[in-house]
Amino acid sequence: MAQHAKSEAVSVAVAQPAQKARVALEIEFCGEVYKIDPGDTFTIGRVGTLAIEDNPFLHRNFLVIESHNGLWWVSNVGSRIAVTVAETTGMLQSWIGPGSQIPLVVPNMSLVFTAGPTTYEIDMTVPDTMYEVSSTGREDVGETTMGQVTLTPSQRLLILALAENWLRRVGTGPSDIPRSEEAAQRLGWTQTRFNRKLDNVCEKLDRLGVRGLRGGKGVHATYRRARLVEYAVASQLVTADDLTLLDEEFQTNQRQKAAEGSRRSRRRG
Repeated sequence: MAQHAKSEAVSVAVAQPAQKARVALEIEFCGEVYKIDPGDTFTIGRVGTLAIEDNPFLHRNFLVIESHNGLWWVSNVGSRIAVTVAETTGMLQSWIGPGSQIPLVVPNMSLVFTAGPTTYEIDMTVPDTMYEVSSTGREDVGETTMGQVTLTPSQRLLILALAENWLRRVGTGPSDIPRSEEAAQRLGWTQTRFNRKLDNVCEKLDRLGVRGLRGGKGVHATYRRARLVEYAVASQLVTADDLTLLDEEFQTNQRQKAAEGSRRSRRRG
């Protein structure tokens, strides 16, 4: 049976012209709340205002958040790691490479990034924004659809297996992306089937312009899986409500394997 999801058209309402930032921006990470006053600089990295000291894969200086020209901005000052900046309902999303910056123009946003095997999410409440996001035109569709992305049921299951740790965590913070072998076992799939489906969904999203998913020589497999999870979670292609599908898939495959084993035993007998 095809899975169902809601596809939402996005309308963006323009607020008042930007004034000089007056109200503090709030950041939440692992239950801790930080407030950034206008004129202050907030840094994220192995050192900084928000220091993630236990991950050697993270840059010492990675992200900078500050206000100027009447807006709040996030800058990627690292050299290798990109960051996804998303509106928290998943309807707006940007990918910021090293040396780039973007303004934070809607009230509720998240920073999502991966360093080594660990993926992090940091929530932001942005004051004095220029835009508000509202959803209209809800309708049910036969497959999982978000914008131009249409996932088959098996592609959705693959992403769920990779994103399970993230979706089950309480609050924002770090989560580990499982290895392909672990995700395949979670679904009851063979490794060959999992790898083929992973290539297919990454190629599909790459054709739609999602960056960081193209395979090939020199592309680390862990990074590609993490980038897929970042995009899928930020875009709400999968949510915690979908996690029951994992047990259903595993149990279905276990029953099929047991039935096949029984048939083979009868043929031998």
